Amino acid sequence: MTHEQTIRAAVTCEGVGLHSGAPVRLRILPAPAGTGIVFRRTDLDNFEIEASGRNVARVSYATSLMKKGVLISTTEHLLSAFTGVGIDNAIVELDNLELPILDGSAKPFVEMIQKAGIRPQRKVRTYLRIVRDVELREGDKFIAVYPADSYSVSYSINFPHPRIGRQEFCSQLSNGSYLREIAPARTFGFVHEAEAMRQQGLIRGASTDNAIVLSRDEVLNPPLRFTDEFVRHKVLDLIGDLALIGRQILGSVVADRAGHAMHTALVSRLLRDKSYWEETTLEETSPAAMASAAASLSL
Repeated sequence: MTHEQTIRAAVTCEGVGLHSGAPVRLRILPAPAGTGIVFRRTDLDNFEIEASGRNVARVSYATSLMKKGVLISTTEHLLSAFTGVGIDNAIVELDNLELPILDGSAKPFVEMIQKAGIRPQRKVRTYLRIVRDVELREGDKFIAVYPADSYSVSYSINFPHPRIGRQEFCSQLSNGSYLREIAPARTFGFVHEAEAMRQQGLIRGASTDNAIVLSRDEVLNPPLRFTDEFVRHKVLDLIGDLALIGRQILGSVVADRAGHAMHTALVSRLLRDKSYWEETTLEETSPAAMASAAASLSL
């Protein structure tokens, strides 16, 4: 059977929040089996907020959690990294309201986890297997999850920009594909939208060091890490938002121009209606597949 995992040792980073611009120190700690992912505000008497769809507060340009008026912002990149490398249990301490943006991708968080090491635990991992189609539409936006034996994501975007346009990306989250194909993809933004966003209290920490920045017709800080890095980052965000279900899923996720609000709406629908899924366990991954995944983890 597959078992839950945590990290072997504490690991720390420092940076600034993408939207707040505030400096923040983040530390990831091992946690007992069955804990899940728990955020802890060390600047507020170690107040804890569970990474659960039930605590979702705001979802516009980032996914924020709130409990009893205490906020944790921009959680999606770290949660995506946890899912991508198979971490079920961890305490995440931070001394400000927003996680650090680092380079704008999940890659630095993956590297932190690699540095800490991964420790299997005794508790058998429980998956959420989708048994009925779930589809949500809002205008031309769409997100759905369908029954499947593994976790896969297919995403489409369409931006009226010569360097983006319509992009599609599909990935099976197995055998190290997350680390190779998704984790390095960075967030992106447009210069002509920047001032209006700052007036709304957003992107105050954004720079060419932590985002792909686009003019009306060019990428201002090339090169891209992938020709389709923009849609890959949307997949990264989606995986992080779906981590708020609290368990890894077995299902085929399809999204078209969805965004954080629809990602978390799907989480809420699944948590609210248990007829869409069942709990299940899986047989242990074969030694060959485990070796392949370990090799990918070391890349």
